Amino acid sequence: MMSVVKANAYGHGAIEVARTIDALGGAYFGVAIPEEGAALREAGITSPIAVLGGMFPDQATDIVEYGLTPVVFDMAAARALDEAARKRGAVLPIHVKIDTGMGRLGILPEEAGQFFSELKGLENLRVEALLSHFAESEAEEKEFSHRQLSVFLKAVDQIRSLGVNPGLLEMANSAALVDFEQARLGMVRPGIMLYGSYPAARLRESIKLKPVMQLKTRILFLKSVPAGFTVSYGRRFTAKRPSVIATMPIGYADGLPRKLGNSGEVLVGGHRAPIAGTVCMDLIMADVTDVPGVKAGDEAVIIGSQGSEAITAEEVADKAGTISYEIFCRISARVPRIYIR
Repeated sequence: MMSVVKANAYGHGAIEVARTIDALGGAYFGVAIPEEGAALREAGITSPIAVLGGMFPDQATDIVEYGLTPVVFDMAAARALDEAARKRGAVLPIHVKIDTGMGRLGILPEEAGQFFSELKGLENLRVEALLSHFAESEAEEKEFSHRQLSVFLKAVDQIRSLGVNPGLLEMANSAALVDFEQARLGMVRPGIMLYGSYPAARLRESIKLKPVMQLKTRILFLKSVPAGFTVSYGRRFTAKRPSVIATMPIGYADGLPRKLGNSGEVLVGGHRAPIAGTVCMDLIMADVTDVPGVKAGDEAVIIGSQGSEAITAEEVADKAGTISYEIFCRISARVPRIYIR
């Protein structure tokens, strides 16, 4: 299993997440860029780390120095890696990506013959794995995913016929891992599901996941206002009755989507309280009129549970017109991460 901890472990904190998974026996990690891999190495992670998002040739020395496993799909990068490994007296494991329909990174299947013929001449590189990536594995209809898998396996056969025999094949991400059994090859790459979020709402029926993160703040200030009082930039919220407005120190600079203004909610005292008016850079307001006994300092939950109520990352994403991946990833560095073991 390759545990994907790119993008700061989807906003959860890559170092702490990787340490936890490593202690549980995690065999492999996936990051997006060399800098993410280097940070894990400097934090003491010794397990293999694949750099999934590619690299520039001038990053080859760092790849070799930190013992990272690059995903390769470009001959200029491969040559630079071979030279850097040769200078260190090392043989570097690499993963080669095949583009089966994502249209992003990877060599096209018809380029495999020429690419691997050249690659075989680079004596300081060893192909450890072949991989590809699904474009719509979260969809219930799997026609295109089946086509991608078929293209990938045919490319694998062609590459093996050239005398290149990687030990691992990898294609299944979270969605494919849950409901596309044929795609579970030698290695699987769970990402979003590691953090307890679903790659598609329909998969709630297939697997039970527990969210890892709760996002909380506290009420900074309470204000009683008369009917007709307006709140925040653009005066987009108007109190329809005498109301109690709570101000909390979290805003779009912390990653809270601005689209939650007048549509999102927070949990206070086990009750849902609507966000009142425009989300500011550093602050939000909520109408807590119906929360009994509310006071300054009370906990306010943005994502998570409180009493019998819960707000999921998926719910926040729906209201913001995006996906849970983005909600997690946009939580900024100034938000303290507190790890409970």
